[in-house]
Amino acid sequence: MIKLRERDIDGFFNVPFNCYASDETYVSPMKSDLKRFLTAGINPLFKSDNDFTYFTAEQNGQPIGRIVVHVHTASNTAHGTNRASFGFFDCANNQDAANLLLNAAADWGRLKGHDELVGNFNLTAMQQMGVQTDCFDQAGYTDMVVNPAYIPSLLQSAGFEPFFPMTTFELDLKQAVIPTRHLPEEGGFTFADVKPKTFQTRMEDARLVLNDGFADNPMFVPLTSEEFLFQAGEMTKILDPRLSSVLLQNEKPVGVVICIPDLNGFLKASRSRIGLATLFHFLRFRLNRNRAVIIFYSVARASHGQGIMGAMIARTLKSLKSAGYEKLGITWIADENGASLRQMERIGARPLQRLHMFRKLLQ
Repeated sequence: MIKLRERDIDGFFNVPFNCYASDETYVSPMKSDLKRFLTAGINPLFKSDNDFTYFTAEQNGQPIGRIVVHVHTASNTAHGTNRASFGFFDCANNQDAANLLLNAAADWGRLKGHDELVGNFNLTAMQQMGVQTDCFDQAGYTDMVVNPAYIPSLLQSAGFEPFFPMTTFELDLKQAVIPTRHLPEEGGFTFADVKPKTFQTRMEDARLVLNDGFADNPMFVPLTSEEFLFQAGEMTKILDPRLSSVLLQNEKPVGVVICIPDLNGFLKASRSRIGLATLFHFLRFRLNRNRAVIIFYSVARASHGQGIMGAMIARTLKSLKSAGYEKLGITWIADENGASLRQMERIGARPLQRLHMFRKLLQ
């Protein structure tokens, strides 16, 4: 018999370790981070426990599935939707367990008066999004959603349909085609690296440029300073100041690239827990890091058409290569974002994984 448990953080964290094989490409966030995500008042997305809950499915005393269900009110307001969202849907290949979890999430959304359940949205304002739908043998990067091949089938069998297709990318830096665009010397442009001592200033610059540049993108919601720093603040522990930068024009931020070392190798080795061996694994990661990931890049709308994006990407790729990185991941780009997809093609990035959002109407 499969039982449903609510707000069991230990069981919730253990689910993927119980139900995914060790050779699966899934990588768990740190347990401490998961607790932060699931604590109202600490995660600024949730003002109170009424904004979300989370469930685990348990069989013979062992958690084999999990899901979060929540409401992002700012997103509903911005896009004219009335959605509840699910996230962190991880499950054994067991349709009964999946149905129990998905029905519990749907019931929560229905009782809150929502007419649709959509996911994955993974619990911050800068949300990890989607369900992986192909290339399941390809290892992902930090901030990418990865899941076993059967997860989309569990969702579809429970009445969910895929929509909003996306692609992640990987670039072999040895083969990268570096853009040749240059910023005009008379334009007043300067690059400001993201360093620990200027971190908060640069992050506020990054937030302003992200909010402006992404304003017209589907599903994007402008970020408050509190929301942005909640997630970005953890970057100080893993920051490589050679990789991320803000572009200023006459001291005003007009462009940003946030690129960090890929943490997945460290997380796999430490099993996403803090223990006696954690420091050893982290030091080994720092000494041997050769993969990085671009979390996002953006140009303020008023500065489009000046070659800024090509120049920023060129600088970032040169910095990565000179720092000894070999592979670069790029988080999801929607199929409808033709400009960014063309940019990936120009620099020689290859599609890594396909993702879709999944939705179900709540009757």
